[in-house]
Amino acid sequence: MDIINFTLNNAGLVLEYTFNHLSLVLIVLLISLALWISTGLIISWHDRLAGTVISLSNILFCIPSISLFGLFMTMPGFGLGRNTAVVVLVIYAMMPLVRSVYLGVKSVDASVVDAGKGMGMTPLQILLQIRIPMAWPMIFAGMRVSIVIVTGIATMATFIGEKNLGRLIHQGITRGDSDMIITGAIIVACMALLLDFIMARIQRRVISPGLRFDT
Repeated sequence: MDIINFTLNNAGLVLEYTFNHLSLVLIVLLISLALWISTGLIISWHDRLAGTVISLSNILFCIPSISLFGLFMTMPGFGLGRNTAVVVLVIYAMMPLVRSVYLGVKSVDASVVDAGKGMGMTPLQILLQIRIPMAWPMIFAGMRVSIVIVTGIATMATFIGEKNLGRLIHQGITRGDSDMIITGAIIVACMALLLDFIMARIQRRVISPGLRFDT
């Protein structure tokens, strides 16, 4: 009941932080999908480059988020604010997206690809009409993982000036107010679950029943 009372008594602030958090997550996801899906497709053509890019994405993902936020904050042209938050979160979305696209495209049965070649399809046609459609289940899996990761790590952006749900949690820790902490944490968790649910519904509509696995 205390959590409900806190939320009702501070509805304006909670809504502001929730909107800011959601807008940041959506901006990051749009940029990440465009950037990292393209990267995954490119490295699927170059195995040597793929090893380097995937290793780099793994290394970057292992860096503590507070350290990466702090590092970019000190770089010229970044500083405090949303731009830095977007760049850092896009970096954290790299690993699951690039890996899922690369592995999805490379895992397509060779016999299916050979059949396409036998029909006279060009490499680009094979990519667009065979490899990508058959890789969609794994690509969507990477998207859904990225959504959860970005939604959670976005709370750390409060340390570089973002007024999102992370600020609610941080202020709760500073003040020793468990209601603030729990309220922020619950909203973040619900947001991640909601976005994942939406992506799962899109996945079921986009992917052929013969290709998808249960979500």
